[in-house]
Amino acid sequence: MINSTFPFLIITWSQQYVPASNTVVLASTTPIFAFLITSLITRHEPATLLKLAGAVLGLAGTVAIVGLDALHGLGSEIVAEIAILLATISFACATIFGLRLSEYDPMVVAAGSLLFGGLVLLPPSLLIDQPWTLHPTPTAIVATIVMGIVSSALGLMLFYVCLGRLGTLTTNAQGYLRIPIGVGLSVLLLGESVPSNLALGLLLVMAGVAAMTVPAEKLKLR
Repeated sequence: MINSTFPFLIITWSQQYVPASNTVVLASTTPIFAFLITSLITRHEPATLLKLAGAVLGLAGTVAIVGLDALHGLGSEIVAEIAILLATISFACATIFGLRLSEYDPMVVAAGSLLFGGLVLLPPSLLIDQPWTLHPTPTAIVATIVMGIVSSALGLMLFYVCLGRLGTLTTNAQGYLRIPIGVGLSVLLLGESVPSNLALGLLLVMAGVAAMTVPAEKLKLR
């Protein structure tokens, strides 16, 4: 519910009212929420100042890549923006509670998560969307299949692999990599323009991810 159902449903609804650039910035706060929940509530792993600095650097890099102009529209659709933040908090909680499933095969956990989420959403989708009335194009059908297999199934399986091996905060650091990867793919595949602050943003993002993924053993050696 908190990893495969609630957050994606809320973000999809919110994007009807919030621009994509604002959504990127808001949805990239998951590592910070994970750090706060870990350091203040659960304390299930070390939440060092270095990891906090990494979370802040990653968010700064995200803002630099997307552009400061993206922040100007924040607040105009406050309910939808708060909903996105609630979704990111849900993601953060999912990485913490997901540690309890680390003893299971990641494929089993991913399959169970997606199947349960699908069963929960099936009744309301039948009532509200009435899929038998829709006429999707072949391109849309292929896109849905690819997203279901690659982005959801394979992505969630790798997520649980990383969670079991790396822990909550380090796994959440990968969230910042979505932005430069997404921007890079849009430039290469869609011919979109290169953001003016791409180099600075990439530097900040990589520095943030590096700070959040430094193994504790290396810090002890230092």
